[in-house]
Amino acid sequence: MDLSLDFSPDLIVAFLTLFVLEIVLGIDNVIFISILASKLPAAQQAKARNLGLSLAMITRIGLLFVASWIITLTNDLFALFGMGFSGRDLILIVGGLFLIYKAVIEIHNKLEGAEADESAPGKAVTFGAVIAQILLLDIVFSFDSVITAVGMVDSLLVIVVAVVLSFGVMLFSSKYIFAFVNKHPTVKMLALAFLVLIGVTLVADGFEVHIEKALIYVPIAFAIIVEVLNLNYKSRQEKKRGTAHESVKLRETYLEANDSDSVAKR
Repeated sequence: MDLSLDFSPDLIVAFLTLFVLEIVLGIDNVIFISILASKLPAAQQAKARNLGLSLAMITRIGLLFVASWIITLTNDLFALFGMGFSGRDLILIVGGLFLIYKAVIEIHNKLEGAEADESAPGKAVTFGAVIAQILLLDIVFSFDSVITAVGMVDSLLVIVVAVVLSFGVMLFSSKYIFAFVNKHPTVKMLALAFLVLIGVTLVADGFEVHIEKALIYVPIAFAIIVEVLNLNYKSRQEKKRGTAHESVKLRETYLEANDSDSVAKR
């Protein structure tokens, strides 16, 4: 890896491919950061998003400069039941399990969990805790991204430029993604399901079971596009009827079941 730059058609194609790939791989970062930032007071949410993405970029660039060390993490540290586990495998497994846990807990809380009492002591989410969780997942996502980038391009300068530009795009679009995801609960559920799938792929990759990212990203992108079309259709219909849009409500209190009608009278 070097910082030299020799323009050629192959280098330009590699740069554009890496730039698009970094944006695609960064979508999960934006979604995860948006969901965590939404737990904070409104005054801190933008700061958390921007700081989270900035830390992700710094982490990824920092890991690029120690790429030769990262590659050594693919060497097996120990074997279990005939399967070897490297440092990279352990990082992916732990990170994937953490992501699955956070996404599943969030889905449960949104659907059936009790409303959080922000005024109760010890209940409010702190800014530092949110940033710590973001940084942990940034490291996990960056490991896979760095290994992919190093395998595609030899020039470190090209990789750094692609990473910086891609994060610039994500930094600009994050507030719109944040607003859209949090405004529409159905989209938020899809996003959380997306994070569960990403967590599963990380764990599987840690166990040397490679799942093509297209098998994950394409279906979830299709589901989100369909949901966006549904929302657009509903919005048009409501405008025609002159009624206001009302999103799906989460954490609704369930009505107690009345089984009297289903019990045969004697």
